[in-house]
Amino acid sequence: MIDPQLLRDDPDLVRRSQEARGSSVALVDEAIGADAARRAAITAYENLRAEQNAFGKTVAQAPKDEKPALVAQAQQLAARVKAAQAEATDAEAAFATTVGAIQNPIIDGVPAGGEEDFVTLRTHGEPRAFDFEPRDHAELGELLDIIDIPRGVKVSGSRFYFLKGWGARLELALMSLALDTALESHFVPLITPTLVKPEVMAGTGFLGEHADEIYYLPADELYLTGTSEVALAGYHADEIIDVSKPLRYAGWSTCYRREAGAAGKDNRGILRVHQFNKLEMFSYVDPAYAEQEHQNLVHLQERMLQACELSYRVIDVAAGDLGSSAARKYDIEAWVPTQGTYRELTSTSNCTTYQARRLDIRARGSDGRTAPVATLNGTLGTTRWLVAILETHQQRDGSVRVPEALRPYLGGVEAITPAA
Repeated sequence: MIDPQLLRDDPDLVRRSQEARGSSVALVDEAIGADAARRAAITAYENLRAEQNAFGKTVAQAPKDEKPALVAQAQQLAARVKAAQAEATDAEAAFATTVGAIQNPIIDGVPAGGEEDFVTLRTHGEPRAFDFEPRDHAELGELLDIIDIPRGVKVSGSRFYFLKGWGARLELALMSLALDTALESHFVPLITPTLVKPEVMAGTGFLGEHADEIYYLPADELYLTGTSEVALAGYHADEIIDVSKPLRYAGWSTCYRREAGAAGKDNRGILRVHQFNKLEMFSYVDPAYAEQEHQNLVHLQERMLQACELSYRVIDVAAGDLGSSAARKYDIEAWVPTQGTYRELTSTSNCTTYQARRLDIRARGSDGRTAPVATLNGTLGTTRWLVAILETHQQRDGSVRVPEALRPYLGGVEAITPAA
């Protein structure tokens, strides 16, 4: 949730953020009212508790003949205390529900608007020009016998696939390069659980407007994660940690998404699927360092795309397309030749203290007090990258040149050639 003190001290900042996101501004005033009611209820309860404690001493010291009447008064007071406690508990819950619906206040400079209102910060490389008609990745996958979509559909239904032979090896090479890149920057590798408890999924902010994209197992009360960000955020839940230096993890996991509402969109190939692999960077940092760490994550992502010899652009995502947890998000989109456009390969988000407040992750300051840390996340490699790699590096005969950075992970092979 957002910082309650920010809500009291600068409600206009929160209102402006909600407006830029296209979200409810009225919710801010509801939260302010709920906060006032909560504090009033807590004060009333605490005053009655103090009165009850003082009256208890009076009863204990009273003469024997006066005690029955005083005990009766004490019982009445106890009932009032119990009722006040219930009111305070209800007021706390009402405030938590209301303020929890407010999205993370955006950072200054984030563009207002929706999905199409992003700002392009920079581009790298020129989209490749072909002297032949390029094939899309699905056709290449079939020609090279490295992606088997029909059997994926036969086994599991639409939006499933098999990576086969060099296709499987190419993904593992990509993920291994990503892991080595993360290790160079002192990320601790983790292979994470892909099933998490509801409180962890909610704590990361994923049970909001996109909750219908998440697979839920009601018999077990567990959610399948669409990114290892969820498990990585929950890793230090309810802990006091040391962020005098950034605490960095690289989570390797299979991911699952329903892709609800995407019917008819990107149905061909493996661009938008229900299951994929991903290496996710996750950082816990001092909030004062969060924006610098955000730039560090973007730098690592750009290193990876350049290593894969892809043309791309970096965009500053508009407020209405951020998701509830992110205060700012940068996407990197690679050029996909047969689509004639850039498509997202990575995202990296600065979630400031939003997730840490919900998951109770704190650090102790020099004054001995604890305060929420900042959390950031960013993709460093995922199955979707194969789309851009295959299409960008294809040759006239249907073979695909392997980027030099990936060759050491593939036994030095320079090209994947069509099956005999």
